[in-house]
Amino acid sequence: MLELQKVSFAYDQTPILENITFSAAEGQHISLIGESGCGKSTLLKLIYGLLHTDGKIFWKDQELLGPNYNLVPGEEFIKYLAQDFDLMLPLSAADNVGKYLSNFYPVKKKRRIRELLEVVEMEDLADVKAKHLSGGQQQRIALARALAKEPELLLLDEPFSHIDHFRKNNLRRKLFSYLKQHQITTIVATHDMTDALSFADRTIVLKNRKIYADAAPEDLYSMPPNKYVASLFGDVNHLMLRTLDVEDSRKRVLIYPHELKPASSEATLQAEVLRSYFSGSYYLNEALLQKEKIFFRSERAYEKGEVVPLEIDEQLIRSRLA
Repeated sequence: MLELQKVSFAYDQTPILENITFSAAEGQHISLIGESGCGKSTLLKLIYGLLHTDGKIFWKDQELLGPNYNLVPGEEFIKYLAQDFDLMLPLSAADNVGKYLSNFYPVKKKRRIRELLEVVEMEDLADVKAKHLSGGQQQRIALARALAKEPELLLLDEPFSHIDHFRKNNLRRKLFSYLKQHQITTIVATHDMTDALSFADRTIVLKNRKIYADAAPEDLYSMPPNKYVASLFGDVNHLMLRTLDVEDSRKRVLIYPHELKPASSEATLQAEVLRSYFSGSYYLNEALLQKEKIFFRSERAYEKGEVVPLEIDEQLIRSRLA
């Protein structure tokens, strides 16, 4: 189990993190989310041992010490993949993956390299030198190398940022399935909503140097505690109850665009469309509802100025206010 106790850090007297305390169960997957500069990458570096903190960090019963105690950062059972991949560019993709594997059992080593190249879908480029690979291909090789000597704890900083969108989803499914199968505790710092929601057992939100929210991703998404948390998952409406004709109140409620639905002409909510954005399987519409700007989804585009009747489940509104 990973445990952090009152972990703080500052760069040149500028505080980045203050009194961060949480634990992670063995095999658990945690996503770290928050706006740029909130300390996600810094927290991973502190756990790995690249930075020093006066707080305490433990893996099982072992305290993890930083650069004030260790000349070489990190532990054998932890792997950290930074946003810079640190590959050996003159070596092939396969040689980079197997760089830290023993040559004493060459057949076993070759089998392990092939297995990991399949996980990151790079087996066809095994013999290509890293310097000839694209940024996304290099990132996939770096992911495979991080798993070569199987870690107990894996720290990933924006691990899919360079990878093509059409390949990213399948790669994520294969990688996180592998990590679950092997019970590797994983913490992912990410801006990507899919990483935060689809592949995490738990999501931690950082803001103003502290843990701002900590819950299962389903709970954070369906019952966001505030607009900041909800906005990390995409567009969100923050509307007064009077705007929604629920009650004459200035209280506000968080409503996602897909929860405002086009309705029959008898609906009381009438939105004037400003613009429709094609988003693949739906259109995202920007509109005015009683002078408040809103977003809602639809199956078709609307013309600018077109008035669209909308409806929303009042029970949903009440649950968000509870």
